[in-house]
Amino acid sequence: MSTKRREIPVFDHPIIETHCHLDYLKDRPLEDTLAEARRVNIERIITIAVSPKNLGAVRELAQSAPWVYGTQGVHPHDAESYTDEAEAEIRAHVGDEKMVAVGEIGLDYFYDNADRNVQRNVFRRQLQIACDTDRPVVIHSRDADDDTIEILSEFEGTLKRRGVIHSFTSGPGLARYALDQGWCLGFNGISTFNKAENVRDIIRMTPIEQLLLETDSPFLTPAPYRGRENAPFYIPFVAEKVAEVKELPLDEVVKTTYQNSLRVFFGG
Repeated sequence: MSTKRREIPVFDHPIIETHCHLDYLKDRPLEDTLAEARRVNIERIITIAVSPKNLGAVRELAQSAPWVYGTQGVHPHDAESYTDEAEAEIRAHVGDEKMVAVGEIGLDYFYDNADRNVQRNVFRRQLQIACDTDRPVVIHSRDADDDTIEILSEFEGTLKRRGVIHSFTSGPGLARYALDQGWCLGFNGISTFNKAENVRDIIRMTPIEQLLLETDSPFLTPAPYRGRENAPFYIPFVAEKVAEVKELPLDEVVKTTYQNSLRVFFGG
């Protein structure tokens, strides 16, 4: 782990932070986090819902600044708390002005915090919400490549808008399937970790036009700030690593991922 600190780079072109959890940040007041994000030219932030308990909190956070947006969905860790009432709340609000996607939804067989059959059922139900409301999707998939492909394939004909498989750490099989189907892949501070060559391999195979930048803060802080709580304003380090791995000009990476984010979440 690198212990060398350096200033957070500031790019001329704006960045969109496509995946964080503002309600989980503890190290500094929200207004300070947002101010620092603005300083490093983050134009928009998407804060992600994960459970029935924080659906409302995400909607409130999206009102904290004109450039903060949110999602509505239940993470596979909380699949067993998914109820008809939770689904009704997601359906009622996923079309709100500041809500941009259904998510974070999917499968997690690494932690298995919820029964796998329940996870699969809840994943399907929320993909159906995206179909019914014509919203993009934010997907979590960990150690569940085959089932993720199987379930997504069931919705190929009805899910008009794709979205992103975020914090991508899966294998090339899921990557190829997702890219062929028009999904984007999201990458974060894991890309900077010494032992994450598997993730960098996926970055190499991902067309820059299908790649999104994120932090997943407060988790997965990039080098050179590992050990600190992650925050949206560290996203420039992810952009730098993607440019290095793909051997592309940094300016091209920043501009293209910005346009990708607009296209996926804001209809741009």
